[in-house]
Amino acid sequence: MKEMNNLLNFEKASGLMPAIIQDAATNKVLMLGYMNQEAFEKTQKEQIVTFYSRSKQRLWTKGETSGNFLKVKEILLDCDGDTLLIKVKPTGVVCHTGSDTCFNEVNQGKIAFLQHLQEVIRERKLQPSENSYTSKLFGKGINKIAQKVGEEAVELVIEAKDENMNLFNNEAADLLFHFLVLLEAKGSSLDEVIDVLQERHK
Repeated sequence: MKEMNNLLNFEKASGLMPAIIQDAATNKVLMLGYMNQEAFEKTQKEQIVTFYSRSKQRLWTKGETSGNFLKVKEILLDCDGDTLLIKVKPTGVVCHTGSDTCFNEVNQGKIAFLQHLQEVIRERKLQPSENSYTSKLFGKGINKIAQKVGEEAVELVIEAKDENMNLFNNEAADLLFHFLVLLEAKGSSLDEVIDVLQERHK
């Protein structure tokens, strides 16, 4: 983060830098605001997005009146050092109109979390931890991982015949997790599987 501070170019941006706000879970662009140096530092420190309001001529923390804050998950800087991308977890609707986003889009879906989970699984493989269930799975080899996928698939089928949605969703989560582990063990990824689906969809 200190390295990013050195790359920020507020002077080039005439003192106000555009800040694109993106939902970290859905990847939806929520809004665009502007930050001066003070607003950026406040955002960094408090991990809640604060802008500089051009109309009010002061710092403005998103949600200070509505309670719909933007909790910072990650801050990225573009290649020119004059635009920010801030990934957040919104605590409510974003737009003052009551819309999920300032572009009147519905902010749904959490598929992006699977990419994050895939990265965590890869890290557990490359940097094993004695306390990690995932690392232990990799240690047992491809046969054990494939066996777990089969076991979880059977358990999901069994739960599908009942009416308990909580148990069904838990078994579905178990199957999806072990499937991601199997993909990593085979040197594959969700993107490669999606490539196949997209090709079939043509």
